[in-house]
Amino acid sequence: MASSTDCPDRAPRAASGNARRPSAGPVRLRTGVWLRAVVLAVLVLLAALAGCGAGSGTGPRDDPAATGTTAREHPSATAPVPGAAGTAQGRPATEAPAVIPGLGPRTRAWIPGDARQVVVVTGRDRNANHSQAVLHRHTGTGWQAGPAWPARNALRGWTDDHWAGDLRSPIGVYSLSDAGGLLPDPGTRLPYDRSDGFAVSGTGFEGEPLEGSFDYVVAIDYNREPGTSPLDLTRPLGADRGGGIWLHVDHDGPTQGCVSLKKQHMRDLLLALDPALHPVVVMGDAASLRE
Repeated sequence: MASSTDCPDRAPRAASGNARRPSAGPVRLRTGVWLRAVVLAVLVLLAALAGCGAGSGTGPRDDPAATGTTAREHPSATAPVPGAAGTAQGRPATEAPAVIPGLGPRTRAWIPGDARQVVVVTGRDRNANHSQAVLHRHTGTGWQAGPAWPARNALRGWTDDHWAGDLRSPIGVYSLSDAGGLLPDPGTRLPYDRSDGFAVSGTGFEGEPLEGSFDYVVAIDYNREPGTSPLDLTRPLGADRGGGIWLHVDHDGPTQGCVSLKKQHMRDLLLALDPALHPVVVMGDAASLRE
């Protein structure tokens, strides 16, 4: 994987100590004993009926504090309430994970330590040209994910050894330092080159029109000189290693090597990216990114 930053069954239940012992046989009561037992039961029943709180008085059933209620039935005021913030069950839904999901240790190691914005583009598989993009921002304690945007990549999928004309997108971690487009700057904090040089015509691999594809562009710093317009043709690794790898507007078809997003999502991305947060893109097929 290349990088523009040279980052090189359930446990058995214990038997209860209160389990009943088997009876030795049926117990027979003598008649006198039986009669006294019946009388005693009637007296107990009458006493119970008198104590059920008939009328408007408050009895033990109405006031849990008046009973010997256990903590299991009525948690005390100091006991954690299920779903409360700070408890294991009530962890805030927006709590940011410590690491970005889907990225393995090798991929994470290539992300610069000062990067606080990471666009993760995950391809379905090595040879697929459909993918998904998510912008993650570091909150200080973890990574907060934005919405998942559908994306496209190169016609033949992904490669960790990109060459010009291979029709694969390069796998890796690359900085995002410059933007531009045919349309005026929507308000991005990245340097923005508005130029007619982003005009494009013709059709794509599936016969779809390419017009408008470069209305908004963010240059991916693969084999290019950061700090220049995305249109700059400088290729530090040589022209045979390809270049001009951009995030740009989707034209409803696979690309030659770029990553494309819907126009509104490209605009949202431009407005979100902040050079002070040292944004990077992490891109590749899902299996490669998990390494």
